[in-house]
Amino acid sequence: MYNPTTRVLAALELLQSRGRLTGPELAERLEVDLRTVRRYVTMLQDLGIPVEGERGRHGGYRLKPGYKLPPLMFTDDEALAVMLGLLAAQRLGLAATAPAVEGALTKLERVLPPALRDRIGAVHETLVTDLAPAPAAPATAVVVALGAATRESRRVWLRYGDGRGERSEREFDPYGLVHLAGRWYVVGHCHLRRAERVFRLDRVLRVEPRDGTFVRPAGFDAMASVRASLSAAPRSWSVEVVLEVPPEVAQGVVPKTLLVEDLGDGRALLRGHVECLDWLARVLVGMEFPFVVRAPAELRAELLRLATRVAAFAAREDGVAREDGAAREATPSLVG
Repeated sequence: MYNPTTRVLAALELLQSRGRLTGPELAERLEVDLRTVRRYVTMLQDLGIPVEGERGRHGGYRLKPGYKLPPLMFTDDEALAVMLGLLAAQRLGLAATAPAVEGALTKLERVLPPALRDRIGAVHETLVTDLAPAPAAPATAVVVALGAATRESRRVWLRYGDGRGERSEREFDPYGLVHLAGRWYVVGHCHLRRAERVFRLDRVLRVEPRDGTFVRPAGFDAMASVRASLSAAPRSWSVEVVLEVPPEVAQGVVPKTLLVEDLGDGRALLRGHVECLDWLARVLVGMEFPFVVRAPAELRAELLRLATRVAAFAAREDGVAREDGAAREATPSLVG
């Protein structure tokens, strides 16, 4: 059986998790009568917790939204989920939120039972994620403003500084925010260019909401749009490589700044633009499945150079390279 104090806290937890409950529903869950439910609600209100009562046939109780955050109670699994979320937030590249994240982690760790604190500590110490921190963190105000505008389908005014330091201003309809490969992006319709554009959030200098609204294209995929934009960005080399694995397999290992297309015969096409062919050569070799280079021819040459170097290292014994042709024999297998 619950004691009265436990039932009062249980009532608070029910209101936090369910949002709204009628008196009979609370009475049934707490195993008390309606008069006792009303007494528990009064006790919560006396503690400064804003519980509102709604009269009438369909009335009930709820926590008043927007007043202040009441004391929160979590199950062990809920506490673990919150802690993991905060740990992940540390890696998302929002520098201005770092003190808030650290403060929230400290508060939670302070009140956790020892057994649960040890469990979460073990996860904290051993967890490895692929959420790379942004090389240049965007302003938190920019992320929040664009997130709100995206949700409300509201046009904004942007001041933007590109990679060459040139500044421009435009009205923009934000379709979605994307965190990809350690950077934040916003994709949408640019009224200056009259076309879809992708902007890096760390280069957005100022955001102001406008009165105008917009309609997001049906089925719009913000992540796919950003990836396509990055893969088509003008760089030194345009590349095409046939990967002899299904596209869903290739998608898991291909860098996110490159596109993977389905060729329809159990193979995939890697396509995009890169600045360094030696980097792409190492990526292709590291995938460990067959491939065929379509373009450029310079990528084949880069693969041959890499193969020669690797074979030469493999042929060394006690720091001395063997002259037995091992490097020459190993070269073709890396080209695919």
